[in-house]
Amino acid sequence: MDILDIIGPIMVGPSSSHTAGAVRIGLVARKLLGSTPVRAELYLHGSFAATGRGHGTDMALIAGLLGFAPDDERIPQSFEYAKKAGLEFRFDTIQLRDAHPNSVLIKAYDAGGHSIEVVGASIGGGRIEIREFAGMKLRFSADGPTLIVQNRDFPGSVADVSYILSRLNINIATFQVTRNSRGGTAVMVIECDAPIEPDVIERIESMPGIIRAVGLNP
Repeated sequence: MDILDIIGPIMVGPSSSHTAGAVRIGLVARKLLGSTPVRAELYLHGSFAATGRGHGTDMALIAGLLGFAPDDERIPQSFEYAKKAGLEFRFDTIQLRDAHPNSVLIKAYDAGGHSIEVVGASIGGGRIEIREFAGMKLRFSADGPTLIVQNRDFPGSVADVSYILSRLNINIATFQVTRNSRGGTAVMVIECDAPIEPDVIERIESMPGIIRAVGLNP
């Protein structure tokens, strides 16, 4: 247990699960996209769908996509800021299978035609878990430095990425790998003990078979 478990996060209310957690999910989605989205589709599940709008979940998710922090006083006006930023968005409800009650599926698109799909859950006290990315099941919190690598699934990819991190003196805390099919596309989720700097991303993306790498730093 840490201090967040006792007093909760510093945030703009009213709810840590429906507001602070939702902002963080939006922020992670923005970082995974790699730029400011110009369009977003947000599908609310469970409690998010039933009571989220009354608790400001919709405004919080958009705030995160805009890059606002959970304690940003602009969160209640995020729709207005989205309009100024050229971000078009729409909300709908969805029934996600085996999902946490406070879950959302986000589809975000940037001006260059890139897109991402993320399922995130707000699990209480402002904490989140990303439970799906690029159509693949996984689980990470983004509480600490996290490296996300999309790659073509062939032998040696995990060893190559691990080698680069070791050469850069970055210790691995946890390592997950999932794929959509044998020989298809895979995703590595690597929680690290040091920030993921731009040179780390550059080195990894220069490797054969790497589609994209993203560093998530708190």
